[in-house]
Amino acid sequence: MAGNREFFNRKLHSLLGVIPVGLFLTQHLVVNHFATRGEEAFNNASHFMESLPFKIFLEVFIIFLPLLYHAIYGVYIAFTAKNNAGRYSYFRNWMFVLQRVTGIITFIFVIWHVWETRIAAALGAEVNFQMMENILSNPLMLAFYIIGIISAIFHFANGLWSFCISWGITMTPRSQQISTYVTMIIFVALSVVGVRALLAFV
Repeated sequence: MAGNREFFNRKLHSLLGVIPVGLFLTQHLVVNHFATRGEEAFNNASHFMESLPFKIFLEVFIIFLPLLYHAIYGVYIAFTAKNNAGRYSYFRNWMFVLQRVTGIITFIFVIWHVWETRIAAALGAEVNFQMMENILSNPLMLAFYIIGIISAIFHFANGLWSFCISWGITMTPRSQQISTYVTMIIFVALSVVGVRALLAFV
């Protein structure tokens, strides 16, 4: 029974990491990228997302609860996993270690980001271009955000590779090799989008 429960938890953790958490990450990066077009473009995109119908329902059941489960169970996996990169310097073993490390970094970053934006908004602040400009005016905070964004994107892209194996999409060595290239392209592309958005606020 314990084995079945762990199997289910890991499957659910994998699924939620892609749908909806990974999709939300991608959407969030795209919206933030409007900052590269100027303050008005970003504020319009941000206000559009804020005005979506059933916003509270979407945030709670499509974003926060799946993210909370994925994060908490992910921390458990990270601290109970047996890393073997020290003995076997294979590419995938290092990806295994980096997946756990970036998961912890992302967990810390997301908590801080939610505190600075969503909690602040609940207390009456407006989430807009000026808010992010003020946050990122501190060079240390800018560096923290860049590290956090890149960690989150790597965690998603590399997790997508694991998801494809876990759910039987890539079963052969050839398909897994192709999946490696595809997920690396996704990582690079989304990293460019994310970092460009951050620098647009500076």
